[in-house]
Amino acid sequence: METSVETHNVELDEAATAKAKALMEQENRDDLRLRIAVQPGGCSGLIYQLYFDERPLLEGDTVRDFDGVELVVDKMSKPYLDGAKISFVDTIESQGFKIDNPNATGSCSCGQSFN
Repeated sequence: METSVETHNVELDEAATAKAKALMEQENRDDLRLRIAVQPGGCSGLIYQLYFDERPLLEGDTVRDFDGVELVVDKMSKPYLDGAKISFVDTIESQGFKIDNPNATGSCSCGQSFN
């Protein structure tokens, strides 16, 4: 049940948008949304969850569209992610989605969690 049409302040850059679209096309799915959430865990207390979600929007979800990729942030994660930018990195050293979050005051050495 789609109960929210509010938006959020998380950015998805062009490379991340293109990668998300390519992954959805690869799976032949046009019913997916990209969801980012903050969960308790990791060395520093909080971890990011970035995944495709086929569920309808949940109460309190906020959504922004990036060239056909809907990015969803839940109500509890929104304050932790305000102003964050998601990019896609593809270098010799690493490949994957990267989250630059101005609200993170510290992170662990593995880079998977923050506080």
